[in-house]
Amino acid sequence: MSSVSMSQPALAAPALPTPLIGAGIGLGALAFALFTLMDTAIKWLSSGYPVIELVFFNALFALIPVSLTTLRRGGLARLRTRRLHLHVLRGAFGLGGGFLAFYAYSRLPLADAYSIIFATPLLITALSVPILGEQVGWRRWSAVAVGFVGVLVMLRPGVAPVGPGSLAALGAACASALAILLVRKLSATESTASIALYSNLTGLLVTGSLLPFHWVVPSLGDLLLMAAAGLIGGSALLILISAYRRAPAALVAPFQYSQMVWAILLGFVIWGDMPDPARLLGAAIVASSGLFIVYRETALGRRPTASLHPSAGTAKARP
Repeated sequence: MSSVSMSQPALAAPALPTPLIGAGIGLGALAFALFTLMDTAIKWLSSGYPVIELVFFNALFALIPVSLTTLRRGGLARLRTRRLHLHVLRGAFGLGGGFLAFYAYSRLPLADAYSIIFATPLLITALSVPILGEQVGWRRWSAVAVGFVGVLVMLRPGVAPVGPGSLAALGAACASALAILLVRKLSATESTASIALYSNLTGLLVTGSLLPFHWVVPSLGDLLLMAAAGLIGGSALLILISAYRRAPAALVAPFQYSQMVWAILLGFVIWGDMPDPARLLGAAIVASSGLFIVYRETALGRRPTASLHPSAGTAKARP
């Protein structure tokens, strides 16, 4: 499970030059496109390999670029921690989100899975009240309520059977939201490197212990594709960190929704998937609600946490 983590910036960030902001937005768009490419590779592989095996290899190879960057920017000294239990818990939620997302990709068109997983920012807002003690005003509560209407439009309970793929995508959104909230807690005292490495190692240890019971010998071509998916995911995380260092989170985070465009295009070209109109309508409602929450947090002087990319346990939190 590739991992996450970025430390939180000061709430009152200094003004940034326009070219730097433009570069940050471009890097953010590139990172989200790369995450979609990784998910496409995982969906392709999911027809022949257990999800546990895919999560393990994704985490293993994603660890390479993340570890190299950690060593280059401070080394082992940045891994000191007194909150190992929270790192392990964050890693467990990230692993759960990654497992459920990968399973959803194996059962649903990629765009359909994304449309449900996009509920993650809404869940972060709702759960931040009991978990972090944050205050959420009526406008953002209204946005959350509207967003969950969008989720119901996509799931259509009572109208169409809610399949395991849809439930897995919803579970991935829940696990991802909890993982991001723990990133918020940890980033007050922990380094980016420690959050990323400890949570990633948690996923590796868990999936590695289960791998002998869910092992299918990969062909050389498939192993190379697994490696490419992990390297792409780890690199995308680093690019996203760089994007958040150059531009405000409120400008970068909305580009996560561009993944829907890439998912529709790749799904049609590779598998001939056509978007479900109800899913698209629900996704539009959820995306609109999420964008409104970003706007409100920006208006309140906060830099919103970007959503988690659960397909690798990668939290797209701000650096």
